[in-house]
Amino acid sequence: MQMQAGMTTFLTLVGMMLVTAIPRILPLVLISASSMPGWVRTWLEYIPVAVLAALLFPSLLMANGEFHLAADNLFLWAAIPSFWIARRTRSMLAAVAVGLLVVSVGRLLGY
Repeated sequence: MQMQAGMTTFLTLVGMMLVTAIPRILPLVLISASSMPGWVRTWLEYIPVAVLAALLFPSLLMANGEFHLAADNLFLWAAIPSFWIARRTRSMLAAVAVGLLVVSVGRLLGY
């Protein structure tokens, strides 16, 4: 019984690995084998920015399920210099460091 449970767990993990890996690897293999038009490459460059914006803006502009665009929104204040640093330096580390610094100082000041 113990051996069968171990084999079931192993096969489940292998199955989950395949289900996760195939959708990620297959497009890379198919796209790298063909050449894409320039407009497609340009369009694809905007996908990470769009996904990041879709993930960030609700958490920056919403508090407790309500729209919160106010002067006491610490995370929105932290996002402004972070976006500026990210745009200027193109360094994610610098942008995260600035955001953390602004939030830390804001929390120390009581916001």
